[in-house]
Amino acid sequence: MPRGYKPIGRVMAQVAMVMNLDKCIGCHTCSVTCKQTWTNRTGVEYAWFNNVETKPGVGYPRRYEDQEQWKGGWMLDKRGRLVLRSGSRLGRLASLFSNPDLPSIDDYYEPVTYDYDNLVSAPAGQDVPVARPRSVLTGRPTSITWGANWEDGLGGAPEHGAGDPNLGGELAEKVRFEFEQTFMFHLPRLCEHCLNPACVSACPSGAMYKRAEDGIVLVDQDRCRGWRMCVTACPYKKVYINHATGKAEKCTFCFPRIEAGQPTVCSETCVGRLRYLGLVLYDADRVGEAAAVPDEKDLLDAQRNVFLDPADPEVRAAARASGIPEDWIDAARRSPVRALISEYKVALPLHPEYRTLPMVWYVPPLSPVLDAVGEAGGDADDPDHVFAAVTRLRIPLEYLANLFTAGDADVVAGVLMKLTALRSHMRSRTLGEEGEEAALAAVGLTPAQAEDMHRLLAVAKYADRYVVPAAHKEDAAALGAMENRCPVETSGEAAPGGAGRKVMLGLPALRRRSTASDNPAGEPA
Repeated sequence: MPRGYKPIGRVMAQVAMVMNLDKCIGCHTCSVTCKQTWTNRTGVEYAWFNNVETKPGVGYPRRYEDQEQWKGGWMLDKRGRLVLRSGSRLGRLASLFSNPDLPSIDDYYEPVTYDYDNLVSAPAGQDVPVARPRSVLTGRPTSITWGANWEDGLGGAPEHGAGDPNLGGELAEKVRFEFEQTFMFHLPRLCEHCLNPACVSACPSGAMYKRAEDGIVLVDQDRCRGWRMCVTACPYKKVYINHATGKAEKCTFCFPRIEAGQPTVCSETCVGRLRYLGLVLYDADRVGEAAAVPDEKDLLDAQRNVFLDPADPEVRAAARASGIPEDWIDAARRSPVRALISEYKVALPLHPEYRTLPMVWYVPPLSPVLDAVGEAGGDADDPDHVFAAVTRLRIPLEYLANLFTAGDADVVAGVLMKLTALRSHMRSRTLGEEGEEAALAAVGLTPAQAEDMHRLLAVAKYADRYVVPAAHKEDAAALGAMENRCPVETSGEAAPGGAGRKVMLGLPALRRRSTASDNPAGEPA
């Protein structure tokens, strides 16, 4: 047995997403279609399960990334144990009826409607009647001072941009919000459906749960008591409280569509075709250890090491033993998400330092490299000059590192150099010249890999971008009636070294996929 070999534990499947930020044009189509599908009712007017933020900016809700204020995600205590940043179980119990770490409606925005009746009932006269805004919450006249996309296109950046938590320290001085110097890119956000979800662990009533069959994190509305600890614990602030029902709601990853083998609504309607959906196989027994590595900059590699290669015969055998169907294993092998995360390693997680092991990853945006080369007086055909320009791009590496790699700018630079080499190689091929094989070799890519990566990132068809196997019809009864237990940290603490005391959740709404031994005849239950 090779030195350092770790036997494969319990293999589980997770539906995951990757977004290529170079393709996002900030059209908000994904946000609008998600809104119309999931939150077009009373009580969640202010909630956007999917929203598109302009970076730099304070985001939605305001400064949600400032965990010193909001106490979201996990942290390591003095003994190296993984604990919720929101406090111990006893501390959460003490603040059950008065949670001090919740965003207010002003941090989101006050939802409004308009006095449309005034347009038709106003008396005749010289003045043109107007429909004035009224608060949905109070019914009183109000004014619109903030919104989920208030900073869209840097609209509010000169006034609010400096409040972006990612601009701390010297970076705040480096980034100037002036027309000729500023930068921006769009960041679509939704629930991360984490491998180590803090919201599930913080829920006092056990209403938050992670589905065993596909890893989607949901809320059991029957069990939810509106304690709002999940809102505090989620570092991405993607759990909302319906003010009409008093219960928590969140992104469902469009699980009815996923079960039918269809992509999420946000993916289906994405104008830029920047979203990729697929299955990832992972070792559930390594999750606690990966989330508890001491150095935050090691979290990226630790999470990648949790993922398994579905082409490995040993992994496939372990997956079958865990009850994962053969077509799901094959879908994991063809998954574009797995390719971008583990094979090409160009996708990065959003704020890995929160230690939730998020499962919505991003290909970071690449500024116009050749422009930077020209401005520096370099040769656009020289790979050394092109790579050197990556460190002088309009979007600072440090800013991207604060978003995607817990501050490790070298990792971001490596990804951008890989994308730069790919562009240079394909540009040469398009012009009928020899490909930039030297540039590819410098970043660890072969021409064949470059062709495959280009096909996936640039011209992939629908079936290549969305590899989502449907739930088995023979498992329908099992998904609706059988109980399963998924290993998730619920005690709020883990043992030193990340081994963790894992409490097994036994929630009525947490199901498992049936196996052949459950239904030997292969007939619908």
